[in-house]
Amino acid sequence: MNRFSKAAANGGLGLHHGARRSPLAVAILLAALGSAVQAQEGGASEPSAESTTTLKAVTVTATRREASLQEVPVAITVLQGEQLERDNRNNVSAIVQQVPTLNYRTGASNKDTSLFIRGVGTISTSPGVEPTVATVIDGVALGRPGQSTLDLLDVERIEVLRGPQGTLFGRNASAGVLNIVSQDPPEQGHGYLDYSHFGGGNENRLRFGIGGRLTDSLKGSLSTLLGKYDGNVENVANGHDVNGYDRKGVRGKLVFEPSEDFTFTLIGDYMDGEDTLPSGVVTSTSSAAFADSLRPVALSAHNRKINSDFKTHVEDINTGLSGQADWKLGDFTLTSITAWRGWDNTQFQDGDRRAALPLTASHDKGEVDYDQYSQEFRLTSPRGEFNEYVLGAYYFHGRSDENYRRLSVNGGVPNTGRADFSVTNDSYALFGENTFNFTRDFRALFGLRWTHDDLEYDHRRVSTSATAVTGIQPSTASSGSVDEDGWSGRTGLQYDLSDDLMGYVTYSRGYKGPAYNVFFNMQPRDTDPLKPETSDSYEVGLKATALDKRLTANLAVFHTDYDNYQANFFDTVANQVVTRLINAGSVKTQGIELDASYQATRQLSFSGGVAYTKARVDHFNCPPGAAASCNIDGGRLPFTPDWKTYVRADYSIPLDNGLDVELSTDYSWQDEVQFSLDQNKDTVQGAYGIWNASVGLADYNAGWRVALVGKNLTDKSYAQSLASGGNHIFRAVPRDDQRYFGVQLRKDFDF
Repeated sequence: MNRFSKAAANGGLGLHHGARRSPLAVAILLAALGSAVQAQEGGASEPSAESTTTLKAVTVTATRREASLQEVPVAITVLQGEQLERDNRNNVSAIVQQVPTLNYRTGASNKDTSLFIRGVGTISTSPGVEPTVATVIDGVALGRPGQSTLDLLDVERIEVLRGPQGTLFGRNASAGVLNIVSQDPPEQGHGYLDYSHFGGGNENRLRFGIGGRLTDSLKGSLSTLLGKYDGNVENVANGHDVNGYDRKGVRGKLVFEPSEDFTFTLIGDYMDGEDTLPSGVVTSTSSAAFADSLRPVALSAHNRKINSDFKTHVEDINTGLSGQADWKLGDFTLTSITAWRGWDNTQFQDGDRRAALPLTASHDKGEVDYDQYSQEFRLTSPRGEFNEYVLGAYYFHGRSDENYRRLSVNGGVPNTGRADFSVTNDSYALFGENTFNFTRDFRALFGLRWTHDDLEYDHRRVSTSATAVTGIQPSTASSGSVDEDGWSGRTGLQYDLSDDLMGYVTYSRGYKGPAYNVFFNMQPRDTDPLKPETSDSYEVGLKATALDKRLTANLAVFHTDYDNYQANFFDTVANQVVTRLINAGSVKTQGIELDASYQATRQLSFSGGVAYTKARVDHFNCPPGAAASCNIDGGRLPFTPDWKTYVRADYSIPLDNGLDVELSTDYSWQDEVQFSLDQNKDTVQGAYGIWNASVGLADYNAGWRVALVGKNLTDKSYAQSLASGGNHIFRAVPRDDQRYFGVQLRKDFDF
């Protein structure tokens, strides 16, 4: 059978998305599941022919070894790449609806985006900040959060690891890891052509891939992407649609296997894109004059129009090259990963969000030239020993050279400012984790990581005004450096209560290195380094399999305390509201998570997840001169709803003529979410749900499939983020802000 087979069941037990389930109720549900497991072991009746269908085993590499998801003492959600393609989820920002514990911070530029796990993420645009959630693609960690927004090609699966993950991954990860694993080249010659067209902005995507064995010791694959989307926001100043993209890319993979004991994998990729993201779609204002300047745009919570005299857009190029060597040294495996990644990003921003020339305007241009190099060595011990371990050494070098220019026109008088700044980060680490197998069923875990960070910056700003004008501070220059040593780790116990029920308890120490607040309007008060951020995380988990392996359910209960939390807070700089990076104090995140999969029959499967995340500010350290209220103790951490759920059903109908009809539907729901750390009442998105569905027809023997896809069938408008511009509120408009439909066509061929 060719690679394009029937979609593997995501699995799933669906919990009612709108109900306020208590953590105790969820725990009772899993305990009942464990009782069902024990009852099976006591002598269940012989299963029927229909019930012999089981869930497909999910293999993960979260512990740097291939292992079953049900055996790993880590809270993980796994997304299959083939299903993501069918759902038109083409990048990291699109998968957050499917993972209740994962959230996404968007911005007018992808440079300003980041991921959040369990309520914690990077709330900063500074290049001098380490990502809180690490994105790892085929063993290579991305140094800047904005790099992870690239389109994904040939994804096998995405593993979302929750909680600190410093003892097994090269790059430190203080809140979690997004581990993206690409497909291996096929053994036999195979290719595919995939085209999709979606309405709601005229979206077209074309992908082509080919691969197979080239010689007895070499196989490879090559895939390409062309994608274009006009957008779902109208600029009334010129009639153009914006909030879209134009992307093209290529990815290649070669696997060299000269012997059974040595494998070398070479991966290269290139992605070039332009996104026409607006600086923000204004929803409300307290200024009648500002509202008049936006006419004929009518402001509302669901506004999808702007009136801008400046082409706000982002030009983005992501490139990378990595080589991974795996040697089998007897029963041991030595792995080396050498990688380089480059990122060029240019953003053009309409800071005043209106067609205001010639009397007033604020127009920006920012350029990022970023390069990173990394080297990882890892030694993996054989299985079946009393002490199974992974030991590693890691080096990372990243350098970001940026310049930012601003034109500020006030009363017809133009002023300009330009800042040139660079940040260099060198990080060294030794890490490892041991599993002590005391008995067949009882194990202890112990992992430790030492990290040394060298961070330095240089900043110079030149202004045409000797005094502060709107959006531009006077000329200044500064530089600085800091180095820190940090320790992180994990310890815990794991016990197999039965062959189908495993429990674990762990304590993890998280560490996030020092930081600098380096940005266009950097001032002398920003020149001191931020202290490292540390966390103490406690987790209890159960992983169960039941009903003749047709049902799996994984539960995790967690509590994490963060000290010296690094976050942005609102401040006023030169009469303009900006975000200022500080050690914000202490925060706490705690909750409960449940993922489940259920193969009801051979044709019908369910999958789902629910997360309750109470992420709150324990104590906030108010910075001098803060523009916003500092009385936020007990307030919500931004971008994280308390409750979030996802449920899915897939049903296939085999026909007598060899065709398959495939029906899928999914629904995601989330509680209200606060987008601003200062607890602004106007930056809260209320609770909402999104319903999607699709119907497909396929002949897998002939290698083709066609599907009709419907997104946001209830036509629910919502904000992907809300922010304050001083006297107005603006939102980021998501792709599925309104109902739309599309068609997908795919043809596979063997040669």
